[in-house]
Amino acid sequence: MRFLRTCPALIATAVILSGCGGDQSVLSPFSDNARTVNVLSNVLFIGGFLILAVVIVLAGLAAFGGAHLRRRLAGENAVVIGGLVFPLVTLTPLLLYGYALLGAGPNPLDGQRPLKVTVIGEQWWWRVIYTDSKGDSFESANELRIPVGRPVKLSLTTADVIHSFWVPNLAGKVDMIPGRTNTLTLSADTPGVFRGQCAEYCGGAHALMAFKVVALPAKEFATWLDVEQSQAREPRSQVEREGLELFLANGCGGCHSIRGTAARGTAGPDLTHVGGRKSLAAGVLPNTAESIARWIRDNQEIKPENRMLPYRSLEPGELSAISSYLSSLR
Repeated sequence: MRFLRTCPALIATAVILSGCGGDQSVLSPFSDNARTVNVLSNVLFIGGFLILAVVIVLAGLAAFGGAHLRRRLAGENAVVIGGLVFPLVTLTPLLLYGYALLGAGPNPLDGQRPLKVTVIGEQWWWRVIYTDSKGDSFESANELRIPVGRPVKLSLTTADVIHSFWVPNLAGKVDMIPGRTNTLTLSADTPGVFRGQCAEYCGGAHALMAFKVVALPAKEFATWLDVEQSQAREPRSQVEREGLELFLANGCGGCHSIRGTAARGTAGPDLTHVGGRKSLAAGVLPNTAESIARWIRDNQEIKPENRMLPYRSLEPGELSAISSYLSSLR
């Protein structure tokens, strides 16, 4: 019977703890930067638990202790010690320790030249701009690919309202503020795909503003970089050629760019290699031809208040052609 009474509590505890791992948790670090944040988190958890325990004991003594003890706890000395001295002694070291950890992370001067990437928060997606050692740049969206073991220097800003860049497995969060550029240097010590999220409320679709960080071995990253810098591949089938024509004829190139075509819009994500990304619409949909067609037609139902118009006038065959073309852009 005692087990049956405690079973719901054990199940609830297990469910809560299950949220402490995975691809978006500070408790699953995959970089030096994230490990320092994890250490600070553990210090705060343990310290908070101990302080809570002391407060509970003192509250119990104040409520149920003897008259002499209750008078002492209500006295001026107890108020000064508990309300001023104790917070000062406990919180000051935590504040200084936190500031020290904020400066931790991969050292860009450790012999490796950091990869330079600019990330611009938009409502509600991410513009990602890579810059090579020659100063040449190219654009992607909603996905950040980085080489394993190499520092990546991110310049973080925003095109509209305040956003916040946060990849819990790799680093702490950094706010993106209009008119200002903040920086964050991160790295990954193992290959993998890590989920990031805008961590500052930025409007209606804020909760659907995620992204992927894909950490690749150095050779794979170099190969990806060569492909990503190139122009879009030419259509190879009649359906793909029809898809490109429909894409341009319906004005999609006014908002989106596909390098090597007449589509040169800058208001929306660059689609030059959209077919090679892990997801669509800032992490909302899996990247398949079916998802592309669904997004074009029903994007306001999928991600309300996003800036793209729904194209309900397109026939199923036209949607299929456009999505086939876009999914081929790898």
